[in-house]
Amino acid sequence: MEQLPEALGQILQGKPLGSIQQFVLHQSWLGKTYGEMAKGSGYRSDYIKEVGSQLWQDLSDALGERVTKKNLHLVLNRLQQDKNVQHNNQSQQEFQANFDAQRSSLNLVTLSKPEFPSGPVPLASPLYINRPPLEELVCTEIMQPGCLLRIKAPRKMGKSSLLNRVIDHAKVQGYKTVYLDFQEADEAVFASIEKFLRWFCINVSRQLNLPPNLDDYWDAEMGSKVSCKIYFEGYLLQHIDCSAVVLALNEVNRIFEHPKIAQDFLPMLRFWHEQAKQDHLWQKLHLVVVHSTEIYIPLKLNQSPFNVGLTVSLPPFTLKQVQNLAQSYGIDWATDSEGAQRLAPLQEMMGGHPYLISLALYHICQEEITLEALLQKAPTPSGIYSQHIRELLTMLQADPQLMSAMQQVVTVQQSVQLDVLAAYKLESMGLVQLDGHQAKPSCELYRLFFSQQFGKQNEVHGYSQSLEEEPRESSHTTETDALSNFVNPHNFTKYLEIEWPQWQTQASILSLIVCEIDYFRFDSDTHDSQIRMESLQQIASTICDGLNGQATRMTHYEGTKFTAILPQTPGDVAVEIAENVRKKVMELAISRRLDTQPHRDTLQGTHIAHINDLGLPKDNFYPVVGRNRVAMPLERLSNAQLNGFPAPFLTVSLGVATARPNHQTSPGMLIAAAEEALSQAKRKGHNCVIFNSILCQAI
Repeated sequence: MEQLPEALGQILQGKPLGSIQQFVLHQSWLGKTYGEMAKGSGYRSDYIKEVGSQLWQDLSDALGERVTKKNLHLVLNRLQQDKNVQHNNQSQQEFQANFDAQRSSLNLVTLSKPEFPSGPVPLASPLYINRPPLEELVCTEIMQPGCLLRIKAPRKMGKSSLLNRVIDHAKVQGYKTVYLDFQEADEAVFASIEKFLRWFCINVSRQLNLPPNLDDYWDAEMGSKVSCKIYFEGYLLQHIDCSAVVLALNEVNRIFEHPKIAQDFLPMLRFWHEQAKQDHLWQKLHLVVVHSTEIYIPLKLNQSPFNVGLTVSLPPFTLKQVQNLAQSYGIDWATDSEGAQRLAPLQEMMGGHPYLISLALYHICQEEITLEALLQKAPTPSGIYSQHIRELLTMLQADPQLMSAMQQVVTVQQSVQLDVLAAYKLESMGLVQLDGHQAKPSCELYRLFFSQQFGKQNEVHGYSQSLEEEPRESSHTTETDALSNFVNPHNFTKYLEIEWPQWQTQASILSLIVCEIDYFRFDSDTHDSQIRMESLQQIASTICDGLNGQATRMTHYEGTKFTAILPQTPGDVAVEIAENVRKKVMELAISRRLDTQPHRDTLQGTHIAHINDLGLPKDNFYPVVGRNRVAMPLERLSNAQLNGFPAPFLTVSLGVATARPNHQTSPGMLIAAAEEALSQAKRKGHNCVIFNSILCQAI
């Protein structure tokens, strides 16, 4: 198989194979259809087919006999028997030879104490498993002038390990290399595009051993993006004394979290790539962009925020690759066919996920647990994957639509059809495999764990719902009327879908606010149902008041979340309204349960308004609201008494998104953008408002 490009390089003397032709050749040799090739390559199926047809025609002309995809094996096997072939593609040969040499030398000794799987696999490590033709494809592509290579996958699939090998290959070819990891950037760097691009240019300059002469090329009147382009064009690329520089950008998903930066920086990279098609100077710049797919903020259905260049998705390990890794870990019984059969359940349980497989083999080689015991405990909270799957569960819980979609996937054995956006998000998280719109769990581990979790949560939800329904029947307060103002999620979604075309015609600007009560679910075990419902109704009433009549539809779901659509409301106004809601909820001062209640003997029943009657400063007290209001000195509220919560009373986090309805946007995209803003608000510590401007203008 490795000799195929060499053979064709000699046959097609005047037409050396490009990376896409080599890819089609490899996949055809393996018996893949054009549709299967398109799924993992980033190319369209019709383009793959066109490349294949031209390749077979060129081979037919060179050999003087008809060559097709079906008779490829027969023709080339006969050719290899007739003559010795030499490797014409030097970059491929050097990469494979270098990899094989490293692996062979290191495999002479058994790893006595392998490191715990964490972070990229070192270049010299035998624990890196080659996934043909992936490595050959990316290392060939990075040699192309002005290329842009994009490596994307969920977390822990091996993106950084692959990137390090691409960089090493570029160094072997004599290229300059620059590596930037955006996780290293301080939060202050993302304050503005000006500050970000200057940070970007300074880091590139220093890695190229050039003084950062930004002031000589930076012109505020021309703007940051143009200044950055001039700096690269007139300074950095001019001073590169070799043929190319590889600029590797890792963890670009960090930029997606800052929409204002993303909407300027990502199109700038795209423009540079386009410049290289017509400008020889820009052909010196070879870009590699690496990002995790979990952070996607979709601008279009089934499209990431940055979809340009050659896209590479990382495939899971095959059973043979799992066996190779087991041998690298020094597991003796994994060397023969019986060992492969024993490893098959592991490969199936983990779906070939590189990190999950590596973690299992690490524990097995340490003789801490047998393979059979590990598989039995894997989907449980006591298994070695507990932290990994809990992180995924937390991400799902932040998005009710995803939670519902994943529940559909794991509760049946066959594939299920999902909403396009939900399917895309779940695939981006690495939770499902897609065949069209049909989804199934990407591994048995996820099916078993999430089906168990959803079963438990349904029991809890049923109990909580019964507690909430009883007060609704018996209470006729103003707050209950406030809850009745919120429609159910289905009606809310229907309203958006029906009104969207009309808003398109009117060229309206819409804002959506998603509000969630912070940590409210944790309180459900410590408040009786009546107090809990009273608190919920108070907050619902306050949200209605805080919206100032701007919302045309509001929905309430999951007990803790509220959503409101605000037509004809720009983003800055919506943020002000959301901030007003946040402050009004804080002013309610609805308490959390405290473990101790000091001064109850002296302050029992004292209303907060009467604190001054006690001769004590009002600012030194938090009100504790329940059936009785109790004033409590601030200095006496320890962290233990607050049960680790950041405040002694209930607060809300809010996400805001704005869009102008058109043919490139949809209600689902607006909801997704607001939900992402809410997630960021919670990640930043709760009790705040985050605005997502990603839909305000196309990237």
